[in-house]
Amino acid sequence: MGTAVRHWIAPGPGAPETWRLTDTAAPDPAPGEVTIRVRAAGMNPADRKHVATARSGVEFPVSIGYEVSGEILAIGSGTVIGSGRAEVGDEVIAFRVQGGYATALTIPAGKAFRKPRPLSHAEAANLLLAGTTAAEMLERVRATAGETILLHGASGAVGVLVLQLAAMRGVAVIGTTGEAGADRVRRFGGIPVRYGAGLTDRVRALGIPVHTALDAVGTDEAVEVSVQLVSDRSRIVTIAAPALAAAHGFAAIAGSQPSSAVFRDRIRGELVRLADEGLLEVPLAGTYPLAEAVEATRFLAEGHPGGKLALIT
Repeated sequence: MGTAVRHWIAPGPGAPETWRLTDTAAPDPAPGEVTIRVRAAGMNPADRKHVATARSGVEFPVSIGYEVSGEILAIGSGTVIGSGRAEVGDEVIAFRVQGGYATALTIPAGKAFRKPRPLSHAEAANLLLAGTTAAEMLERVRATAGETILLHGASGAVGVLVLQLAAMRGVAVIGTTGEAGADRVRRFGGIPVRYGAGLTDRVRALGIPVHTALDAVGTDEAVEVSVQLVSDRSRIVTIAAPALAAAHGFAAIAGSQPSSAVFRDRIRGELVRLADEGLLEVPLAGTYPLAEAVEATRFLAEGHPGGKLALIT
């Protein structure tokens, strides 16, 4: 019979104001599937962007949301999850799902991992998209111990995870930020530097050679400063400025790229392990009730939350 569900859908291409909160049912899990009672849904800019306009291969209505945290309601016969054996009631997170803005959903079991114990549901629901993005950025530029990265957007959610993962590699980070985020950058081991006019000179004045640049903001300034300070284009990567990357001859990555998807799927278990051992924090700016998804999405797009947002069910 399935599980009664409230979930957000985009009936057609458009802004969040066109989304609808509707009633449906999550199907009972078949072998290889689990049904999750969602406690928190992670929020990401991609949730909005991917339904803003018509795209090839996307049929509307579209269920919204890519990552969740909750507990297993039902599990298919003979099924194991991505982190191994599991039972009804176990707390789990899931990533690269479709329809996370919901009270429950049924998904392939391989997408679910045991929830890291130190993290709240709201934090855990935001671990894997930002975490796998941060890990791939470091991997793509081949960051190694003893080097220094220039990280644009260091106080944001992806930036904070880059800071933590870089520290584990023995990689130093100079992080661009506004005044409000400087303490956060310091807390996670980075050297804050104010963005804005004169950024190149401020970075050079630190007297620290920059070996690679990671762009998590996508501004003209971030790209221009990166190419000025890093001559080897293979050691620059962006997640936010694909057109500028193409024009300047460096990489832009996204989870929709096949090579990125393979890497991000492979690294999930390692990130869960690090978080479970208390070695990774997820910066959380706030939570909203599921019913206020449109307002939360508007704030995510227009504001500067200073961390991740989650929808609580």
